[in-house]
Amino acid sequence: MSSENSVEYMSDVMAKFTSYIGKRLPKDVKKKQAELRKKEKNPMAIEIYDTMAENQEAADKLDRPSCQDTGVIQYFLTIGAKFPLIGELEDILRTATLEATKKGPLRHNAVETFDEKNTGTNTGSKIPWLDWDIVPNDDTATIEVYMAGGGCTLPGHAKVLMPGQGYEGIADFVFDVITSRGINACPPLLVGVGVSTSVETAARLSKKAILRPIDTSNPNENAALMEQLLEDGLNEVGIGPQGLTGDNTVMGVNIESSARHPSTIGVAVSTGCWAHRRGTIKFQSDLSYEIISHEDVTL
Repeated sequence: MSSENSVEYMSDVMAKFTSYIGKRLPKDVKKKQAELRKKEKNPMAIEIYDTMAENQEAADKLDRPSCQDTGVIQYFLTIGAKFPLIGELEDILRTATLEATKKGPLRHNAVETFDEKNTGTNTGSKIPWLDWDIVPNDDTATIEVYMAGGGCTLPGHAKVLMPGQGYEGIADFVFDVITSRGINACPPLLVGVGVSTSVETAARLSKKAILRPIDTSNPNENAALMEQLLEDGLNEVGIGPQGLTGDNTVMGVNIESSARHPSTIGVAVSTGCWAHRRGTIKFQSDLSYEIISHEDVTL
C-alpha cells in the first residue's frame, strides 16, 4: 500500500486498540484478580472482587470504558530503526488518540498547564506522551498503550537515597509510598519500582516496570527476591481491595533497574490500579500485527 494509505491504516488500528484497552483488562491482570479472589477470606473483600468481575463483564457487554477516568494516554515504543513508518509514528499516535477519544469514548483528560484549559481531545503539549526505545537492525514496532489514571499512576513518587541507606532504604521508601497513597490508587495494585541513579531515570524505570506482565520476574536473582519480599510484606499490611482490608493489597511488585553512580540510589514507585489498562501490540514491517496483551481481540 502507499505511504499515505499505510499511515491511515496504522492510525486506524491504533485508534481502535487504544479505545479497546480502556474497556477490557489484559489477560494477566484478569487471571491474577481471579487468583486473589480465591485466596481471599475477608467477606467484604470477596464481595469487592466479585463486583470488579461484574464491572468487567458489563464493560465488555456494553462496549464502554471500565473506569470513568480513562487517564492520560501514554505510548511506550520499542521501534526497530528500519521500521518503515518510524518518522510518522508521532503523528500516527496523535491521530489515534484523537480518534480513540471519539470512538471510546474517552474522558477528556488533557489540560494545558498554566492555561488551565482542557483541550477536549486528550491531546496537547507533549500529550499523548511518547517514550522511545530504538532497536538497531530491526524493522518491527512494539507499542505499549497505557492509560495513566489520576488516582493511581500519576501520583507516583521518586527520590534519591544516600548509599548508606542501602536496599533497606528502598524497601522503606516503597512501604512509605504504598501505605500513605496506596488506598487512593484503588488496590489491588501492581507496584512498579525503579532503582537507578537519579529521580528521572528511576521514575522512567518504575513506569516501565508496571508495563511488564504480572507473572514475570526480574532476571536478576537478587532483584527477583526483593520483588517477592516486597509483595509478601505489602500484602501483610492488610490494606486489601479498595482499601477496605483483606489478605492481598498488591497483584505483584515489578522492579526495573540500571547501573548507578556509587554515591546515589535513585528510587521511584509507580502504581497500577485494579483496572490496570495497558495493552501491547506488535507490528511487522508490512503492518500486519499481533496483539500480545489480550486474547480473542477483534478490532
